[in-house]
Amino acid sequence: MLNEQNRPEPDDLRLAKNVNYGSRRQRHRQALWFVRAKRDRMANSFPEWETLRETAGAIKAHTMSRLADLLEQFEANATKLGATVHWASTTAEHNAIVLGILQTHNVKRVVKSKSMLTEECHLNPFLERHGMEVVDTDLGEWIVQLRNEPPSHIVLPAIHIKREEVGELFHKVIGTPEGLAEPKPLVEAARGELRNKFMRAEAGITGINFAIAETGGFVVCTNEGNADLGTSLPPVHIACMGIEKLIPKAEHLGVFLRLLARSATGQPITTYSSHFHGPKSGGELHIVLLDNGRSDILGSSDFR
Repeated sequence: MLNEQNRPEPDDLRLAKNVNYGSRRQRHRQALWFVRAKRDRMANSFPEWETLRETAGAIKAHTMSRLADLLEQFEANATKLGATVHWASTTAEHNAIVLGILQTHNVKRVVKSKSMLTEECHLNPFLERHGMEVVDTDLGEWIVQLRNEPPSHIVLPAIHIKREEVGELFHKVIGTPEGLAEPKPLVEAARGELRNKFMRAEAGITGINFAIAETGGFVVCTNEGNADLGTSLPPVHIACMGIEKLIPKAEHLGVFLRLLARSATGQPITTYSSHFHGPKSGGELHIVLLDNGRSDILGSSDFR
């Protein structure tokens, strides 16, 4: 776990070490080219690829031109569904809002699915400084969390780590047999450990891949199902979203779902596309919308 006494090395030092680590550099290159080749094969086998990309770009351009109105529409519709919508201008405001929700419910144990926005906000160490156990439940994110490291890639957070190193880590932290290096038993060990965390969790935090203004609902895409477990078991769900994740209508969602996994990992679609429309029965849903300079970028001609 990240904490003040055991902070990760600065990025420049970590970069220097890895650049000079020949086998790791080669492995990193091979893994990235493997994923890129899958992506290119998928794109080349998909006749509508460029049309979909152009359509997605047009939808996003339209969204950005009406962003303020669409955000208000999303807030109104999400509220009608029973969610509570919060607005944060900065990462500090975002983290304070999340902390306030958790403290209101006396939460001490949190499970979290993959969210680049919470990485942007450094949410994990912030909550840990306030006495909370925060467990990343995406496998790659959990591995780097156990190593006290930030993710090294936006899609493949543990791409720099060998399976033998994962085996050594699991032996040290969760007591798996020494020398274990095969993926299947490592994944089974992780599943058992994380299931216990899910069962004990008092709140779940997710990101948001797509939020839909006309419905007030949103979609979270995963390959491991951890977002579903992390939101169906605890009574409190906090969904954290950058304001750029909005799309106007439900009919636009299919365009982005067909592009997302194909572009990221070369899959036709993520294994799970979980749709949320208000809180579960007896639970609470909080949606935190973060600006953090996005409006300034939107107003700059350099980024339009």
